[in-house]
Amino acid sequence: MSFFQMTRPSANDQVDSPYAWLRLMVTLAIMALGASGMYVVPVVLPEVQAEFGVSRADASLPYTLVMLGFGLGGLLMGRLADRYGIWLPLLLGAAGLGLGFGGAALTVNIQQFSWVHGLLIGLLGCSATFAPLLADTTQWFARRRGIAVAICASGNYLGGALWPPIVQHFVQSYGWRATYTGMAIVIGLSIAALALLMRRPTPVSVLKTDPLSGKPSPDKAFQKPFGLSSAHALVLLSIASVSCCVAMSMPQVHIVAYCTDLGYGAARGAEMLSLMMATGVISRLISGAICDRIGGLRTLLLGSGLQGVALLFFLPFDGMVSLYLIAAMFGLFQGGIVPSYAIIVRENFPPQNTGLQVGLLIMGTMFGMALGGWMSGKIFDISGSYQAAFANGIAWNLLNFGIAFYLLRRSLRDKRSPTLQPAAH
Repeated sequence: MSFFQMTRPSANDQVDSPYAWLRLMVTLAIMALGASGMYVVPVVLPEVQAEFGVSRADASLPYTLVMLGFGLGGLLMGRLADRYGIWLPLLLGAAGLGLGFGGAALTVNIQQFSWVHGLLIGLLGCSATFAPLLADTTQWFARRRGIAVAICASGNYLGGALWPPIVQHFVQSYGWRATYTGMAIVIGLSIAALALLMRRPTPVSVLKTDPLSGKPSPDKAFQKPFGLSSAHALVLLSIASVSCCVAMSMPQVHIVAYCTDLGYGAARGAEMLSLMMATGVISRLISGAICDRIGGLRTLLLGSGLQGVALLFFLPFDGMVSLYLIAAMFGLFQGGIVPSYAIIVRENFPPQNTGLQVGLLIMGTMFGMALGGWMSGKIFDISGSYQAAFANGIAWNLLNFGIAFYLLRRSLRDKRSPTLQPAAH
């Protein structure tokens, strides 16, 4: 298919069409490219710390600001996508990442380096390549919406597997400033070019389809999600999105430090983290297939329950082999949780605001990761052990599970209520 065929509307621009799958492959590539903004800082952190002569905490600030910008930017980019289409926020993201990497290469102190990461790379850059793409993908699929969103979301983990070794190679060979300059050119231009392939408007037919069957459904099905007001439902889902990622962050952020404390060394912890991310890709694909059968809310409930089980295993077992197995288990259990929020939004809320609503929930997950990473460290500082931090993660996971269970019960009750069924003709 030529460039002009990719950008020119046609009669085949329908839900679950061959074009929708081709568009998904472009989306996967964009998300993997955009993930560079999240994974570059941990790699260059030692070099930056040494050059600027700052503490490890100060050298970690750019990553914190990237994550905060990532979350907040998802709201902005999601709203732009709802109004103008996904291609506009993607072009802004390409500019943000290009200017961000290029600007960071010219900074002279850690303060400049940090703010460039937070504002350009996070807020205006990689934020455009996650939540808005999840929302856009839900609009192009009905029968295979779960697996499509799972493939899309896997781009983030794919970037996490690809970028660290690439960046490390070029940092060792040419230095971090030259590496950032090269990334500015390659990533900025690549995402901008791919964004032009995403200009086709959302197919009209997807706006009035049943979440699982893809058949036409009445607009009133979206009026009271779970039998609640839209605002009430979004508040509960936002709390759920924060709480699941507070729990998720405990192993992901602290597994390297935990292994170091146990005497296994940082290298073993890094291997466990890599294993966790790799099995997370598998988890997202499997969860997507499951989601197509049982829906987004049940998938969230399943993933939350399994994540809680994996966290429980960290309490009694701390042997090296055991931790490798638990890390793999944790990745397999939790990978489908975050993508399920996009499915839940598409199944239960009007599609006209999908980008904004998905952006809100993804912001919650980013805030949860930031809060959970800090909270676990604080609990360790107070207690001198990670056992209490794991218990804290389990408690937050129970909150997520409880909200998902509550919403599912309301959803099932509303489906049985005759007052909510369409009138017979």
